Amino acid sequence: MRLKILYEDSDIIAVNKPASVLTVPDRFDPTQKNIRGVLRKKYDDIFVVHRLDRETSGVILFAKNAEVHKILNEAFSDRSIDKTYLALTQKPVEPKGVIEENIAESLKSPGRYEIKSKGKPSISEYEVLETYRNFALIKVKILTGRTHQIRVHLKHIGAPLLVDSKYGLSDSFYLSSIKRLRKRPEIERPLIHRCSLHAHTITFKHPIDGDQIHVKAPLPKDMRAVISQIKKNLS
Repeated sequence: MRLKILYEDSDIIAVNKPASVLTVPDRFDPTQKNIRGVLRKKYDDIFVVHRLDRETSGVILFAKNAEVHKILNEAFSDRSIDKTYLALTQKPVEPKGVIEENIAESLKSPGRYEIKSKGKPSISEYEVLETYRNFALIKVKILTGRTHQIRVHLKHIGAPLLVDSKYGLSDSFYLSSIKRLRKRPEIERPLIHRCSLHAHTITFKHPIDGDQIHVKAPLPKDMRAVISQIKKNLS
């Protein structure tokens, strides 16, 4: 697995995580490919600063030493690191807003999360960038880092991800979903078959020299393909 490096210096490395790849080794199957494992083949020490869900693509940050790891962890804790995401969703009622709803793991469905008054405080800001009839491309900024936060919050406001097997509209998105095909292929390949969520940017002060660092991961091919086909067939 080749990783695209978005930023690197003697203390930090930021890579563009592919979808469907783990951030760290799986507890039960350490042979599965993961970003930390790939990086450790090249670097002696790699420290995980934050994580992305397996199906989420985009920019992810690692530290190269324990000192920087500690400083970046503290920066995440005090919310001085800004992260923005791009999401393909159902069109929300309001073009922008702040979602401030507590989140907790479901007691009935372990591994799923939901809005609960006694859950952990969670805040997300969103803004619609483009709309395509009933669909939208949304920018989301998270002010807290809860598990599945964006996916749960967007579902709560009636704008679930276009593709998300747990919280979204479906587990895959096909051309035939928006276009009548004269002859549908016997086996139709989905345009996208993972969460339609991408970690787009991360902005922070460098833990050593204090310089402002801004790293961006371009929208991936599968999400671009969906947007292209939606524009073409729903314009």
